[in-house]
Amino acid sequence: MAACNNDPALGPPPPAITADGAYAARLAHRGGCWFPERWTLDTAEPYAVPLPAHQPEEPGTRVLPMADGRVLVHRRAAGRHLFSLLYPTGPSTGEVPLGGVECEGADLTLLPPAPRGAYAYALAVGARSTAVWMVAGGSFGPEHLAEIPGRCTGGVWLDRTNRMLALDRDLDGPTKTVAVDLERGGEVTPLLQIAADSDDRLLLADADSGLLLIRSDAPGETRLGWGVLGSTRPVRFPECLRMPGRAVTPFAIQPGQVLMPESCTVALRVDDGSGNSLPRLCGWRPSERRVHQLAAPEGWLSGAGRCTRDGVLELPYVTGTVPCGMARVEVPSPAPGPGPGSEASGQVTGVVGGVRMARPVPLQQAPLGGRGVGG
Repeated sequence: MAACNNDPALGPPPPAITADGAYAARLAHRGGCWFPERWTLDTAEPYAVPLPAHQPEEPGTRVLPMADGRVLVHRRAAGRHLFSLLYPTGPSTGEVPLGGVECEGADLTLLPPAPRGAYAYALAVGARSTAVWMVAGGSFGPEHLAEIPGRCTGGVWLDRTNRMLALDRDLDGPTKTVAVDLERGGEVTPLLQIAADSDDRLLLADADSGLLLIRSDAPGETRLGWGVLGSTRPVRFPECLRMPGRAVTPFAIQPGQVLMPESCTVALRVDDGSGNSLPRLCGWRPSERRVHQLAAPEGWLSGAGRCTRDGVLELPYVTGTVPCGMARVEVPSPAPGPGPGSEASGQVTGVVGGVRMARPVPLQQAPLGGRGVGG
């Protein structure tokens, strides 16, 4: 039987939220033990339902909310990766075992919640290749979908059909983001190629506007930048996103802004790296030259949250008196001024080491096609 862990500092990552914002799931700590917890968010008042199994969970257990309210649980036992679906059944917890995956020598991790939330996916990273698995939603347990040459990390959905997945791939050279077509056996096409020797990673993408949030060392240091899916304009690295000594991580993009990537609100988590202070919450838009520091709610589960179609941030939090809370934080409206295409907008990096950079988002050659907006 798994032993209870009395140290919540060893806890799991922030809760995951379904693509439609209806549910969230996290590994909660209470009474010295870890257990899955589902949050229902599409009600007037969010509420949490504990889903303890027959024994406490290990702190390394991972959970993912499904669109029907069940919670996927990923456990490790005797070298195997085991998956189950948990759901409330009156006073107890129901469990549907889905089977397991054996990937000796590979590290298997869950991908973020898929746009079509009846399915869940995982990456198994081996020494020379990476497998993509569908671990929930199939007819006969976990299903192997694709084998990608190279070691892949990350995982960002590029569409709303669970077809196109972006992965950051290391293939005996710099890390480059590629697009993987899961309906064509894992066919791989280039996605980010900012400079020949730069490490280029995709952090977030929005299927409506095409906005991409990118981390790259092409400017001479690792910077946060943005581009547009299918655009021929270069990735931009705004000076306002350059915060030396701090880690800036985008975690949510405003959806629904079709053909308007510059107007999308982006939520940022900012860490000072000391480990002695809480992360800061910030908001930013590509059309602006500044980052807005926002008041995070007490007990914010740092790095978790979503953005509504109206550009309001919804942030999960827990306090001594609120076991399940969702705060709404508004980002100040943009001030009138020059847009991102002018010289007054964020810095545009066009030359690295005296060599003109290649087009950074070459999706005009990839399966998703181009868009008619500037980036």
